[in-house]
Amino acid sequence: LATMVRRAACALVAAVAVLPFASSSRSPLRTRSSLRAARARAVMSAQTDWLEANGYTVEKSSGSGGSGWASFSRLSVVKPDGTPQDLFVKTASRSAKEMFEGEALGLRAMYDTHTVRVPEVVHYGDSPSGGSYMMMEYLDLRGSANPEEFGRLMGRMHLAEPTHEEARAGKFGFPVDNTIGGTPQLNPWAGEWVDFFRESRMDYQVQRAGSSELSRVWDQVKRDTDGLRALFEGAGPITPSIVHGDLWSGNYAATADGVPTIYDPACYYGHHEAEWGMSWCASFGPGFWKGYREVIPEAEGFQARRPLYQAYHIINHYNLFGGGYLHQGIGLLNQLA
Repeated sequence: LATMVRRAACALVAAVAVLPFASSSRSPLRTRSSLRAARARAVMSAQTDWLEANGYTVEKSSGSGGSGWASFSRLSVVKPDGTPQDLFVKTASRSAKEMFEGEALGLRAMYDTHTVRVPEVVHYGDSPSGGSYMMMEYLDLRGSANPEEFGRLMGRMHLAEPTHEEARAGKFGFPVDNTIGGTPQLNPWAGEWVDFFRESRMDYQVQRAGSSELSRVWDQVKRDTDGLRALFEGAGPITPSIVHGDLWSGNYAATADGVPTIYDPACYYGHHEAEWGMSWCASFGPGFWKGYREVIPEAEGFQARRPLYQAYHIINHYNLFGGGYLHQGIGLLNQLA
């Protein structure tokens, strides 16, 4: 994380150093700032219009930070039934389809399992003049969860009946593509898990990396494992589970009353084992695993497959941040060949 922060800070300094400052009030920097402010007002107006058209009363809005691609705010509203509610709002300059559709559908798919706590999506949409937004319930995430209960709830989510009929019919994928970090994540429906993970996960990430050494090792893995099939011998029947898809320590917390909560997903229907590809960055302790394994026992060969799931995320980190993640990904794949 420190490396990522330093890299971002260096990039910011470099960008500021070359900005064409000028004394004129019409400088490019000031013009861009004015355009951003105007777009923000337009997006705020669009979300207020939707709320009021659907029986909500907006009482107060306050900013609460942002990320590299979205701004966050908190809205206090009165629901159509007269009860007060706080909403967490994300806004972005790109369209809702690009920025929020995949996240919203993923949150709803997890929410519909009625297991682990997930913020309920209220609405997402576009501003007529550009920009987009997503509104969901605001949760006070200042609590501490029981790790065993968190593990059990994740297991129950993975065993829940899928929301989407394609997944209920045994297919792997998701109704829309989404993103994993800033990387596109392709989710075409596939009838076999091994085919889906090989083609729509690993092949895609390896191709994006553009490394001949990584491609060579990945091709060797596919040859040595019959296209990954040998790794899943003894795994038992593999059925689609809704997975969060990016479950690291920054994407889970607990409400003030201790209810485990997950958010910021990269959802799809996959083998539940794939959920743990980010466990190297998730700080799951023995209590969590004890609770999870009470619900879903460890399948034969999971430890041998684990480097495959980790490699997907490590190579994605290389595609996002560069650096030593490339050699780390190659090392994980070498454990499979």
